[in-house]
Amino acid sequence: MIEEYELKNMVGYLCELSQVSRSGYYKYFSVESKEIRNRREKKDLVLKDIILKAFHYKRRTKGARQIKMTLEKQFNITYNLKLIRRIMRKYNIVCPIRRANPYKKMLKATQEHSILPNLLNREFKQDIPGKVLLTDITYLYYGKNQKAYLSTILDGSTNEIVAYNVSDKLTLDLATDTLVKLKNNRKIEFAEGAFIHSDQGGHYTSPTFQKQVKQLGLKQSMSRRGNCWDNAPQESFFGHLKDEATIKTCSSLDELKKEIRSYMTYHNNFRYQWNLKKMTPVEYRNHLLQVA
Repeated sequence: MIEEYELKNMVGYLCELSQVSRSGYYKYFSVESKEIRNRREKKDLVLKDIILKAFHYKRRTKGARQIKMTLEKQFNITYNLKLIRRIMRKYNIVCPIRRANPYKKMLKATQEHSILPNLLNREFKQDIPGKVLLTDITYLYYGKNQKAYLSTILDGSTNEIVAYNVSDKLTLDLATDTLVKLKNNRKIEFAEGAFIHSDQGGHYTSPTFQKQVKQLGLKQSMSRRGNCWDNAPQESFFGHLKDEATIKTCSSLDELKKEIRSYMTYHNNFRYQWNLKKMTPVEYRNHLLQVA
């Protein structure tokens, strides 16, 4: 009797210390509560398996919003974001967090290079495919301290990558060859008044690059010096690519190019985007052309 009395006092003391009612304590350890928790755990494990299918879809890890859209589009399953985030936290399903990329000057413009006005003024979404084309270059570190460079052209209205080029050299050809690939992309038609927007890097102030832009029938626009927000969609794309593509484990430039090609296909055709009415870039481009 003394031991039982002491035990009750101890339980009461611990409940008071933890700010838990004594009745709540006993209820938690009741057979009924254990069965409820077991049923909930089994249900959560089923949810976990379904969410992991979307998380690993196309071998690209995703955040909660991407998981929600992938479940709806590819598996015809609708879960709310609160549920998806709870399961991700519970089972430590983690999407890599993008780190901000500091603005880097790639080349210093010489006096013969021309800096052009900012025609864009951050009006990225004009709902006209082929109207606003954004271009930039980023570094790709892979293998054993190897470095390559990726030049891309992104449609500001659809977030579709319409041309890209990978090289191990940061020469002018990196940018001009991307323009050639843009010209050869038969799926893209330039809208009236179309222009290409970039930073003030030496590639884009180059007379050779600017002449090639004019030959394509495009105008040219440039961000303010040192202001990465003027080309924010490109910066965002590079961040997602570096989080989701398997770059660091590539052992050769050819292997890296293959992985980048695979990611571009994924991004354009399978990566649903919240701000594109939960469509992929290609789906949204087709949607805009239909409603035009």
